[in-house]
Amino acid sequence: MAGGFNPEIAREDALQTLADLPFYVSGRYPKDQYIGRCRGEAVEWLSSRELFDRIRDVALGLEALGLEAGDRIALASESRPGWLVIDLAVLTIGAVLVPVYPTLTAAQAAAVMADAGVRMAAGADAAQLAKLAEARPSVPSLHTLIVLTAGAEAAVPGALTLDAVAARGHDRIRGGWGVAKEYRDRAARVRADDLATLIYTSGTTGEPKGVMLTHGNIVSNVKGCLQVLPVRQEDVALSFLPLSHAFERTVVYAYLAAGASVVFAEAMDTLPRDLMTVRPTIMTGVPRVFEKVRARVFDTVARGPALERAVFAWAVKAAEAWTAAQLDGRRPPPWIRGAHALADRLVFARIRARVGGRVRAFVSGSAALSPAIGRFFYGAGLTIVEGYGLTETSPVLTVNPFEAPRFGTVGPPLPGVELRIADDGEILARGPNVMRGYYNRPEATAAVLVDGWFHTGDVGRIEPDGFLVITDRKKDVLVTSGGKKIAPQPIENVVRLNLLVTEAVLLGERRRFPAILIVPDFAALERRLRELGRPAGPRDQLVRRPDVVALYQAIVDEVNRGLAQFERIKKVALLPEEFSIARGELTPTMKVRRRAVERRWSEIIDGLYAEPPPGAAPGDGTPRGPQS
Repeated sequence: MAGGFNPEIAREDALQTLADLPFYVSGRYPKDQYIGRCRGEAVEWLSSRELFDRIRDVALGLEALGLEAGDRIALASESRPGWLVIDLAVLTIGAVLVPVYPTLTAAQAAAVMADAGVRMAAGADAAQLAKLAEARPSVPSLHTLIVLTAGAEAAVPGALTLDAVAARGHDRIRGGWGVAKEYRDRAARVRADDLATLIYTSGTTGEPKGVMLTHGNIVSNVKGCLQVLPVRQEDVALSFLPLSHAFERTVVYAYLAAGASVVFAEAMDTLPRDLMTVRPTIMTGVPRVFEKVRARVFDTVARGPALERAVFAWAVKAAEAWTAAQLDGRRPPPWIRGAHALADRLVFARIRARVGGRVRAFVSGSAALSPAIGRFFYGAGLTIVEGYGLTETSPVLTVNPFEAPRFGTVGPPLPGVELRIADDGEILARGPNVMRGYYNRPEATAAVLVDGWFHTGDVGRIEPDGFLVITDRKKDVLVTSGGKKIAPQPIENVVRLNLLVTEAVLLGERRRFPAILIVPDFAALERRLRELGRPAGPRDQLVRRPDVVALYQAIVDEVNRGLAQFERIKKVALLPEEFSIARGELTPTMKVRRRAVERRWSEIIDGLYAEPPPGAAPGDGTPRGPQS
């Protein structure tokens, strides 16, 4: 790929395992502000020296408590500096970290920890510690509980704070000559083919499986990413996605390896405030976040005066013309360049200011990014670099080039990664980043690793110049009772572009026709109703009101015009609640778990496909969409 940014990283012998990473960065990047966390409108920082000392002390403390190379330790916490400290401390010992999503129930956490055979478990706060304690009787190997928040240990007898663990490690250094050197020597004995982590993922379907990733798997991915992503030592990154997920974890390793400072958002809800506090230069996200930012911009403009709306509409058209030329590799003519420059001063500079004013690039992963979203942000001076991968591939397989992203594709493969398309359209991958296998599941491993090629479960095509296009999940392709195959994600992405829509799930598997579930953006819906002079009301009543359903039928009518006859959506149902991670409808990175949604809303879905009684008028009962 043209424009590699850190080619020397790939040749750097000093970084062969993740156990090398703390030593690697502490010797290269002496920074006073290296790792931070937002607290209110300020950032609490650790210097690179403080970070290294904390990692070393925690590692020595965990060893004093009996953690050895190869042992497993679970961690249930939101993203914060302490998460990273425990992770790297465990890796320098040669032990194995098992992330536990904080949203899991005690029973789900127990299942993960029992399968992994964890000996220790750490929780973020009193609530996570209580959950781990509740799970402990089901995990015979678990003997030590740790909590990251001081004072929270009181709720569980025998629990230790992370500060107490670090103090034990520091006491070892003060009490014995050569302890620090022995720690470094032990870290150097970790090998690239040693297991680094077990990441349990059920993704959008299936039972949880422990993905076995080695140090070499992840380090190869970090090095590959840094050859193509624009990460520099002077960058400041804001991180808000869960470190429990392979995407953000690998990205944060890459930030550290490049010397970039990393700040963790205080919470998802505080992200708008934290953007203004940190003013990041680079940041990862998921498509839903970018969709919401765009929707907020359009909604704000829609509520403004007529002149402002007209200027915005003109600016968007000017940006579209400029973007089309740029992405085609053509120099825009002078009148388009001039119009875009004026639009930038009048409109887009204000949008950039809302994300801190310094962002050079967003990196999007986890789900498909709508090309319309990518082009809008590109025209606004906020390039989104979309990539693709899976937990099983550590996780990145492809990344779009920063200088010339091609929206609608996920870019060419990283250096060292090979891709090919199977006869049935499935994307296959091979490379040093591909997992060792699924823990305790040889049959599941054999099903996806065949002759060295990992079967991704995604369907797509490779363009002549190597760019990959994802068309859908193999298991998500809907096959109607008439045998027609429909890829739901492209249709759902178009529906979600409307400002009145928060989420959309296409239906039709083994059914007579496609139908769709839509979660309204209720704030935008209520504003639209006010504009129309209509009353609002409780959500469970709004979603059944004929005038409200008609608004969404109009959206679907518009989408249907661009679809083949067999793809056209025949019926619509509106849902009264947003999808939730806690209820299992969304993964921690906000991908829809289609099967979970279908289970929860099965009664409404059955109503969509129910045959009307003889003589019933069309539209009786469950709200329905267009019949064409």
